[in-house]
Amino acid sequence: MPRRLIHRHAPHMPWPDWLKAGVGAGSAFAVVALLGDVTSASMIMAPMGAAAVLIYGMPESPVSQPAHVVGGNMIAAVLALIVDQTLPHEAWVIAVTMMAVIALLGVLRLTHPPAGATALVVLLTHPTWWFLLTPVLSGTVTLVLVAMVVHRIPRRRVYPLPVHPKT
Repeated sequence: MPRRLIHRHAPHMPWPDWLKAGVGAGSAFAVVALLGDVTSASMIMAPMGAAAVLIYGMPESPVSQPAHVVGGNMIAAVLALIVDQTLPHEAWVIAVTMMAVIALLGVLRLTHPPAGATALVVLLTHPTWWFLLTPVLSGTVTLVLVAMVVHRIPRRRVYPLPVHPKT
């Protein structure tokens, strides 16, 4: 087996940082669940689990930044809702939608891998347009806001990344 297939490319991170990432993500989901209970609105969707791995475990990644998390999920959900309400519910529609989501997010420079799963959730569950508000917008914004607090706890990590002027 070629070594490149089993090589771990992720940089080493000390175990206390991973513990903080796990506790931070757990705290974020507790806040999201509590807000859902208070408002009687579902604020959790499966793709948020993958987003949390990125936001809390890899906050320096471009795909973990707030614009990518919130924007990527919102755009994927909007596109999938349009498709879900205008095209037949057939397998080829899923393939075309995934192609469109990946291409659009790439062109907009808002790639966020869990957004592909957000589009799939829409196509498989056929929600109403309220899905954009809850869980997509409210849930992802909450994950990002909690991350902004958690990453300030020592050992600090920069999140979100600073904006650098174009050169």
